[in-house]
Amino acid sequence: MRIIHHLKPLAITVLSVILCETVYSQSLPTGQEIQYNPITTAVPFLTIAPDSRHGSMGDVGAATSPDANAQFWNPSKLAFVKDSFGIALSYTPWLRQLVNDINLAYLAAYYKLDQYQTIGASLRYFSMGDIQLTDQNGTSLANVSPNEFSIDFSYSRKLSDVFSGGISLRYIRSDLSGGIGTETYVPGQTFATDVSFLYSKNFGASDNDQNISAGINLSNIGGKISYDDGQNKEFLPANMKVGTTYNKVLDNYNSFAVSFDFNKLMVPTPQISTIDPNNPGQIVLPDNNNNMSVIESIFTSFSDAPGGAKEEFQEINWSTGIEYIYKQQFAVRGGYFHESEYKGNRKFFAAGLGVKMNICTIDFSYLIPTQQNNPLANTIRFTLLFNLNSFK
Repeated sequence: MRIIHHLKPLAITVLSVILCETVYSQSLPTGQEIQYNPITTAVPFLTIAPDSRHGSMGDVGAATSPDANAQFWNPSKLAFVKDSFGIALSYTPWLRQLVNDINLAYLAAYYKLDQYQTIGASLRYFSMGDIQLTDQNGTSLANVSPNEFSIDFSYSRKLSDVFSGGISLRYIRSDLSGGIGTETYVPGQTFATDVSFLYSKNFGASDNDQNISAGINLSNIGGKISYDDGQNKEFLPANMKVGTTYNKVLDNYNSFAVSFDFNKLMVPTPQISTIDPNNPGQIVLPDNNNNMSVIESIFTSFSDAPGGAKEEFQEINWSTGIEYIYKQQFAVRGGYFHESEYKGNRKFFAAGLGVKMNICTIDFSYLIPTQQNNPLANTIRFTLLFNLNSFK
């Protein structure tokens, strides 16, 4: 890939969004109804599903059974984890239909302090591969490797036998120039937090053969990020994830779980240009609320869509997944993710397998888009999970 050296910070941010999200450009209609109006943010790599288990279930995870990857999906789940200590390592080659050197690596771990409290941490690293920088004349300047990463720590606690809460603190750094700074560009840095809750209740004839869980995670709530020392600031992908999971133990060998999740970005919806009613020949440029505070943007994000309630509902992504486990050793998973064609058009099926061995658990997932020539086609994920009992 070749990029002009004098790109403005906004253009560089847009490039990052294009590399991290699947957006299918369509034309806006001439009428009042908005058809294509996707929401874009800075550092969208924070929203990519990092592990293969949840990725193979359609990116569900708000209320699934806890493991080390709960640090991303819902940290409050860690309060219900059974093992004392766990580690997960995941790797995802990203957008391989477009380029062959973009990838996401994820390392997560937790430690159970006692029966009520658990701490967790994770490192997420997103590499955009090698990029050739040129000047406006096409002269090669340098080869760089832009990257973004985040480090976070969490604390979760049982508030009762069936209810828990969690909070995370996250540091985010985005270097889109690959270490080459200019007078108008500096790497973006900021902090964010997650606030999450989980309800998990066992029931059934033996009081443990069925479970219903419901969770919510408000993630990436923090300061805006800037690539020009604060002159222009971009919103983080603040997100509300709500989900539920039903688990059923059929017998000593077989069990399954069914999950549903809903996601809503809590950032302003882009506004569109309109015609001045007092001057039909004059176009009124939109105010896209970049100067709005983060707290104000969160509350207004539920009612600011130009298309009204219909467009607000289009901004809600939903996903569903199922997991079947045999003898607590073999897992088969499948799922579906749906995003409105007017908000990005990510629609795909996913499938995966898991094998638990004496030392670790190995998970694999594969993504199957519903459209042809989709940049997400053939996306695979690999995950290794370790726990203290394995080493014992």
